[in-house]
Amino acid sequence: MAHTVEEYLYQLVCRTFVFDGDNVRHGLCSDLGFSAEDRAENIRRVGEMSKLFLEAGVIALTAFISPFSSDLARVRTLVPVGQFLEIYCYCPLEVCETRDVKGLYKSARAGEIKNFTGISLPYEAPEAPELIVDTSVLSLQMSLDKVIELLKEHKIIE
Repeated sequence: MAHTVEEYLYQLVCRTFVFDGDNVRHGLCSDLGFSAEDRAENIRRVGEMSKLFLEAGVIALTAFISPFSSDLARVRTLVPVGQFLEIYCYCPLEVCETRDVKGLYKSARAGEIKNFTGISLPYEAPEAPELIVDTSVLSLQMSLDKVIELLKEHKIIE
């Protein structure tokens, strides 16, 4: 979803960057594991990087499973009010498992992956996101439309 939003914004000639688990875990956070402490540090680093990108005029999109609400609350304080828009991509665990192209849920269920969010590590759903997108029932286009509407409401784009 974040990459679809990025592509839409690119067509509007917006400067954007997507931080996601793959590009961050291979570089910036390659020294971190998946313990609760390491996950908190991962989100902290992404928050600090996103802040720098925002200061440079880049729309920073982050796509992460953030299992602990306290981590997001801390990141929210890094940027001016109204510039941190939390979009909760809701999807039931059962549906996530059917979409598991990397086989991670299967490995976690088999005990091969420890500290896996929703399986062996708890997940705290966001309490007050700016937008909830139910990806189990909405198409990608419908989800995109909701995100773009939110960005317009907050004057991030016109």
